[in-house]
Amino acid sequence: MPDYLDDLRLAHVLADAADAATTARFKALDLKVETKPDMTPVSEADKAAEEVVRGQLQRARPRDAVLGEEYGVEGTGPRRWVVDPIDGTKNYVRGVPVWATLIALTEEDADGNWQPVVGVVSAPALGRRWWAAQGHGAFTGRNLTSASRIHVSGVGKLADASFAYSSLSGWEEQGRLNGFLDLTRQVWRTRAYGDFWPYMMVAEGSVDICAEPELSLWDMAATAVVITEAGGTFTGLDGRPGPHSGNAAASNGLLHDELLGYLNQR
Repeated sequence: MPDYLDDLRLAHVLADAADAATTARFKALDLKVETKPDMTPVSEADKAAEEVVRGQLQRARPRDAVLGEEYGVEGTGPRRWVVDPIDGTKNYVRGVPVWATLIALTEEDADGNWQPVVGVVSAPALGRRWWAAQGHGAFTGRNLTSASRIHVSGVGKLADASFAYSSLSGWEEQGRLNGFLDLTRQVWRTRAYGDFWPYMMVAEGSVDICAEPELSLWDMAATAVVITEAGGTFTGLDGRPGPHSGNAAASNGLLHDELLGYLNQR
């Protein structure tokens, strides 16, 4: 098995460059924000961060393909970097510090799915970064040399579990709201932290389960490998492992079947 450590080091360099681009414009009074065709916002910082990541990848890994939220797919081959320049753009443009750059390296499997093997989640406004490489565990810290290994919780009962989510609207649109609400009545605590953050909390054991009803690959690739390397379980709502179902359910593994059971109630 490849060790991916060189790729992980590069992912940190990419995250450093993206952090510089995003923090420079965070809370800027003249920040330019547009609306994309799907009615979600995109700022000049989203575009700048993705451009700097793509530029560095072109120099460091010219044979690898890149998929980014803002500029789509470039290149071909069995290795593809997946970039969400700012996960949490709505927070970013309102001055809320809960946003991150998500960078993952994926490899194409026999079924044509892009499996994440390296992931970095960098949240500079929170002063936090999380990362993982397949077979090497998951970590958090300022950088590779100042890091602590992380692991999911050992909570085994829903009544003792903390459940994190992003919003209610998507669950209602998919006809899953009743099951979602039933789940909230069974757990110890619920909080709507949103975006990347609940997944990282699952990975480090401060939250036990989280889920979202509608996501893209760039929202999930980096978080999926961090959670699995931390000992957790990451699937779609259909139970399919990995970030391939257009939605996500993540847990410490012990509560995963119950999580899926509630969220698939109709």
